[in-house]
Amino acid sequence: MIGKKIGMSCLYNKNGSMIPVTIIDVSNNFVTQIKNIKKDKYFSIQISYGKNKISSNMKKPLIGHFYKSKTKYNYIIKEFKNKRYSKFNLGERIKINIFNLNQKVSIKGKSIGKGFSGTIKRHNFSSGRASHGNSRSHKSPGSVGMCQDPGRVFKGKKMCGQLGNKNCTIRNLEILKIDNKNNLLWIKGSIPGFKNNFVFIY
Repeated sequence: MIGKKIGMSCLYNKNGSMIPVTIIDVSNNFVTQIKNIKKDKYFSIQISYGKNKISSNMKKPLIGHFYKSKTKYNYIIKEFKNKRYSKFNLGERIKINIFNLNQKVSIKGKSIGKGFSGTIKRHNFSSGRASHGNSRSHKSPGSVGMCQDPGRVFKGKKMCGQLGNKNCTIRNLEILKIDNKNNLLWIKGSIPGFKNNFVFIY
């Protein structure tokens, strides 16, 4: 299922302990294509998420694709291979009642990008000495290789570079609350991305 990250909040259990939660909006999920084993050699269901309205900048192939499923333009399309969705029909709206309370789910999203970062921030390296002869090497990563043999830097060496802005999956997150009226899921813990980012729930 496709959702939109609303933000973070908290819930309290019977003991009075605070539990951080993330609120996800899962309304407006529509089935736009169903792939079966006979025709496509595997089963999957294509789900679209959005306001379900016609847009002026739509391409004609996309208009025809949505026309087949009797739905209008949506923001994002994603294919799921979960057997949970096998009971749905083409063009049907997927409701929040497919989830259960205390169910464990996996959520995939894009992490917050933090730009080009040094090794201290990116890989938790220790900094150099602040004084006692240290000159302009306070945040240097140190040695990255060995001698003439092998004479190169191995692939995967922890160095400076892009931090964040990558697809990542958080597994075994618990559903603590289901708001059927507003189509909101209250997930225990945090998930990748900014507010209003799209996430995929498996």
